[in-house]
This record gives sequence, C-alpha cells and structure tokens, in this order.
Amino acid sequence: MSSDPSRDQSRDRLADPTRTVEFGAPAPVQNGAAPARQPPPEHEHEHEHEHDRGDGSRARTLAVIAVTVTVLPAVALTLPGGGHGALDAARDELRLNDAGAADLVRATGATLPALLVAVPLAAVTVRRLPARPVLAAGLLCLLGGLVAVRYAGSVPFLAAARAAQGLGAGIALPAALVLALERRRALPVALWAGTLAAVLLAAMPVALRAAPRPDPATGAVDWRLALAPYPQVAAVALGAALLCLLLRDTAPADAPPAARGAARSAERGQLLLPAAPAAGLGFLAVVTTYGWSPGARLVVAGVGVVTLLGLALTGGRDDIAANARTTPDSRACAVVMVAVGLLAFPVTGPLAGLVQAAAGEGGGVSPVPFAAAACAAVAGALATVRLPPEGARGAVHGGFGLVVVAVLLTLAVDGTAGRWTLTACLVPLGAGLGTALAASLRGTSAGAALYGLSLCPPAILTGQLIVLSLQAGQWQRARPESAAQQFYALSAGYRVWLITAGVLAVALAAAAGRRAPSGRTSEAVSGGGER
Repeated sequence: MSSDPSRDQSRDRLADPTRTVEFGAPAPVQNGAAPARQPPPEHEHEHEHEHDRGDGSRARTLAVIAVTVTVLPAVALTLPGGGHGALDAARDELRLNDAGAADLVRATGATLPALLVAVPLAAVTVRRLPARPVLAAGLLCLLGGLVAVRYAGSVPFLAAARAAQGLGAGIALPAALVLALERRRALPVALWAGTLAAVLLAAMPVALRAAPRPDPATGAVDWRLALAPYPQVAAVALGAALLCLLLRDTAPADAPPAARGAARSAERGQLLLPAAPAAGLGFLAVVTTYGWSPGARLVVAGVGVVTLLGLALTGGRDDIAANARTTPDSRACAVVMVAVGLLAFPVTGPLAGLVQAAAGEGGGVSPVPFAAAACAAVAGALATVRLPPEGARGAVHGGFGLVVVAVLLTLAVDGTAGRWTLTACLVPLGAGLGTALAASLRGTSAGAALYGLSLCPPAILTGQLIVLSLQAGQWQRARPESAAQQFYALSAGYRVWLITAGVLAVALAAAAGRRAPSGRTSEAVSGGGER
C-alpha cells in the first residue's frame, strides 16, 4: 500500500515539534514530496467570514434602519400635550374644578419630565446590557402607556399613563442610537440624526392634525385619542425591534481589554452626570405650574440653559475623538444635541399653534412647511455621509449658520403667512439641525453620543419653558379680550422667543466651534452589548 507524502510530512512535523515554518516561507521538501500547503493568515479567514456574512450584515443594517424610522417618531409623538380642545373636553367629562384643571394640565405634561430622567439611566443600562432587549422593553412600556390612556378615568391614572409613555420613550431613545452606532457605518448614524431632528420639528403639527374633531351630533370630543395619537407607530416600532432582536449577530462581541475597565467605569459616571440636573429641572418645571409668575419661570429656564451649556462643555472633556483636529469632538456633539433640543420642538410647536389659531374654527395646520422642514433635516444629515473627515467640523458650523438664517426669516413672518412662505423659513432650520447633528456624530464614541443625547430632552423642556413663559408674560400685560388681541399677544411672545433663539444659536455655534485641548484623545468605540 503506497504512502501519502503529505501525511508522512505531517507525521514528521508532529514528531519534531521544534521545527517551525513561517507564513510566506517555503516549506522544506522531504523525500521529494511537494511543499505542504500552509494555512492562510488569520486575517484572510476574517475576510472570508465577513464575505459569508455579507447578506446577514445587510439585513441587520436594514433592520436598524427600520428601527430608526419607526422608534423616533413614536418617541416624538409622546411630547405634545393634546391641545386646548382635548383638555377642555377632559375637564368637562371628569367634572374638574379650577384646581383639578390645573392638575389635569400637569398630568398631560408628565411625559417630558419622565423622559428626561429616563434617558441618562437608560444610557448607562444600554452600555452594560444588549441594546436590542432594552429597546424592546422601552417600546413595550411606551405602548402600554398609550393603551392605558384610552382607559383613563381620573387625573392620577392619566398622569401615570403619560409618565409611562415618557419612561418608555426615554428607554427606547438611547437604545436606538446604540443600534445605529453598532453598525459602524455612516449611513445608519446619519439617518438616526436626521430622523431625530425631523420628528422633533414635525411632532406638534402632526399631533394637532391628529386631534379629534367634535362629533357633529353631540359635540363631544374624544380627548383620550389626542393624548395617545397614532399608537400604530409604536406598534410598528415594536415589530421592527423584535425583528432586529431576531437578526442579532450569532458571533460573540469582542471582549473589551482589561485596561478598558477603568474607562468604562469613568464612562458610567459621565453618563450619569446629567441625571441629577435633569431631575431637578423636571421637578422645577412642575413646581412652576403652581402659580409662579412668568418672570420666575424665565429665571428657572435661564438657569437650565446655563447648566446645559456647562454640562455640554465640561462633560465630554475626557472623551475626545482621536482625530479631533479634523472632526468635531465629543463636546461639539453635546452642544449640538442641546441646540436640537432648544431649537426644534420649541420653535415649530408654538408656530404650529399660531398657524392653527390663525386658521380659526374648523381650520387646520398645513403640513407642507413642517413636512418640508423634516425632509430637509433628513436630507441634510444624509449629505454628510460622503463628507471627508476634514469637512465634518465645517458642516457643523454651516448647519448653525442655516439655523440662524431660519430664525431671521421666521422673525419676518407670523402665523398668518402662507404655506410656501413658512416653508421657505423652516427648510433652512431643518437642514441646519440635521446637518449639524449628523456631522457632530462623525468620529464620536458611543459614550460621548449617549452623553449628548442625555442633554437633549432637558433642552426641549427648557425651550418650552422659555417660550411659554414669554407668551404668558405678553398675555398678562396685554390682557386680551378678542380673538385678534389674543393672537397678537401670543405672536408677540413668540417673536421675543425667536430673538432669544437666535442669540442662543449664535452662542451654541461658538461653543461647538471650540477646539478640544490637544494631547487628550480617546479611541472611538461603537455601542456596547451585542451586535
């Protein structure tokens, strides 16, 4: 029986373990046998493995995109409070007096304080646990709150249901960001940034259009529907999250080096840094509804702005992108998140209310200007995907420039302007916020991105506190009686807010343009948990 030369050579190598053959060097020939075939380098196996998993990776990326375009709208739709018509109908049905009506307003507004407290806690959780089950848990809580509102029969029950909506939204928001970052691709992250800006711009107009009309026969209004608009969006988002959970990678995630343990601990401390200020701001925002004057509420809002800017500038000092000379550092990401919170929902929300007031009874809010702004936000964010690294910082500055232009244009009009005039004003706002946010996330670590996200909901609350206080102050000074006088008072307060927003945009642009100190860098990492 003839012997196999390759087997003989293998036995010889096993018999003499001191003999080694380096990769790339010809193997010695024994007894005229052909050189033994050497195993390919390890990285070649990795390329083959990635090629084999190409279809699965694309499917997971598509699932993450589906999560982004469904979860973020579901989160944003929890922010509006239902409108005056729904509150009046709820007051009549629940037979509330003046004190009970004030409690009703606080109950409907419980979503945002719950959300801003939940986001930093969920950010820490999503760095310790896989993002997919955390996302599913948050959406289940959100959907449960939406369903519970339909059965609300008292103010405390309504407050608990609205708080559950905010809690679920606050859990789902960081998890969706981590899923986008885990793909390690520019497109999912840019789409997440553009979608966040878009939904904050369009949330109030969409909610106003979804507000139920009085029944022609009885005149009754289904106020519960106004406090839980479009629950189908949250249900579809939950389905996308479950699909993403099923499509998770089977390969285990790379274990972090032992040297990263201290960095992880420091990151957890940094992510928890906004929790206490956010909780304090939420508490004060609720307390100010107990008879505080508009001036006192403005003082609270001013303290909130200063606190958020300080947290944005100091919180990311130890987590700077490795290429900080060409890309925005983590502090710029935090500053832009604050800008998106201050200048998206608090700008378009009151404007949508003015447009509806100008339309009068039976009129509605034209969706064209706000839909165009939302589309511009997504388009501006996606335009940053092809930008070279050195263009990211310039894109942040250009985005802030568009925001300032939009504020100046909006100052020249009011709620009575036509749809195309408003479109011309709001499109630069959407494009600027989407571009700046997507560009600021370039080269930013997951910890820095989550830290910045923790500052966005408090900024939304602060912006709302400013604009509503300014409008309330104008209302108290004017003491309007007719509908025209009421509209003028609200418009005057909104104009003062636009001037304030322009000043804030310039200040935030200057803060985002500050370069990080040289010599301190950190490796940009993607999200934690499973991929």
